[in-house]
Amino acid sequence: MFRTRFAPSPTGEPHIGNIRTALFEYLAARHQDGKFVLRIEDTDKSREVPGSKEKIMLGLSWLGLAWDEGPEVGGPYGPYVSSERLDLYQKLAKELVEKDWAYYCFCSPQRLEEVKKAQVAKGEIPRYDRHCRALSREECQIRLDKEEKAVIRLKVPETGEISFDDIVRGKVTFQNKDIDDQVLLKSDGYPTYHLAVVIDDYYMKINYIIRAEEWLPSTPKHLLLYQAFNWEIPYYAHLPMVLGPDRAKLSKRHGATSLLEYRDKGYLPEAMINFLALLGWSPKDGRDLLTKEELIREFSLDRIQKNPAVFDKDKLDWFNGQYIRKLEPQELSERLKPFIPADYDKELVKKVVPLIQDRLVTLKDFAALTDFFFVEKLEYDKKLLIQKGKTVEEAKEGLEKAVELVEKSAWEHDALESAFRSLAEELGWKTGELFMALRVALTGRTATPPLFETMIVLGREKVVKRLKEAVGKLAE
Repeated sequence: MFRTRFAPSPTGEPHIGNIRTALFEYLAARHQDGKFVLRIEDTDKSREVPGSKEKIMLGLSWLGLAWDEGPEVGGPYGPYVSSERLDLYQKLAKELVEKDWAYYCFCSPQRLEEVKKAQVAKGEIPRYDRHCRALSREECQIRLDKEEKAVIRLKVPETGEISFDDIVRGKVTFQNKDIDDQVLLKSDGYPTYHLAVVIDDYYMKINYIIRAEEWLPSTPKHLLLYQAFNWEIPYYAHLPMVLGPDRAKLSKRHGATSLLEYRDKGYLPEAMINFLALLGWSPKDGRDLLTKEELIREFSLDRIQKNPAVFDKDKLDWFNGQYIRKLEPQELSERLKPFIPADYDKELVKKVVPLIQDRLVTLKDFAALTDFFFVEKLEYDKKLLIQKGKTVEEAKEGLEKAVELVEKSAWEHDALESAFRSLAEELGWKTGELFMALRVALTGRTATPPLFETMIVLGREKVVKRLKEAVGKLAE
């Protein structure tokens, strides 16, 4: 069975790049009728952020990426939190020493820093100089008995090479001489990522490892561990990086990078899924808009691209607008609830939604686009009521006649539009001039939803009141 996993570290909020990885893993698992596993890799306690695990799960749940096994749902291959396997990591790390695939290193942090500085000064790539590699087992035991601090390092072969076939990148080869003797178990008994990830994946029966390109250089170390334990090697797929529009690595300067920030800004989960799925992958027919169900049906690892993907917020905005327009007004009203001030009239909201649905980019835009429907008194510059070439008196006369017309006209779109077109002709105004004066008087703005639909939703009483207030402004 196809089994893959999303294995974030709880070091902050779920990042867009990590979530793109989770989405690809989820889609691949669903496409193959396999299992999508969530594992929390919390072995680096110094970087752990309280509440991070919960936010990661909240982000996945918001997108609808339900995990088949993992925290809160359990499963047959737990524990699904790495720190709960400490005894196993320690046992297997010592087993690697016994097999001569690893060794104890007693070098102090000070010595390691001096070695690194000397290497950098010579223009060399900093790596461990294998100072402790030749220590005999007897000497190591004596020092351990004295309770000297030690780590366990991977004993990388000094010659030869290691290759693997990556689903995205094809055959990848590394020279052993270029691979560092990686720390596997720290002196505090906690594993590094490199040891923990291999052990966790093996014991969880993960056979497809889909992860970011940044982990590609770590893969030979992991392959050596699989060889050392004589375990079957999984398939690997390293995803292209996600870059900002300037082709630099995606970061805060490109805007929000946390998934939950986008949720709080009013993006729809289905729009985010569609957008993220196309960051480094495309369907055979080249379509842009695909539902989650269509993505599951179409997704295949062999269509993942090698080149970096660019995070274009304008494209995300476009996707979000498309999905907002697909919603039924009643559904959109429900989605808008977290973004609407508590004192807004809920029934009025339902009437306003159809007027601005085509103008929303995010759900958060609603309040700013529609606040004039919900306030008692408008604030605006009265000069906006006076159209170019018109006097104050002419503007005042036009609005006074508008009040008379509103008070007697049928309260229906076509009747109102016909009546106001006739009024413009009577006044000798262009239709657009009168309509703009009305728009400003009724909303305080020059750009609004369609004028007569807005009037109907405001209601005759409020329209008359606002027109009279506008006349009063001009009379001041």
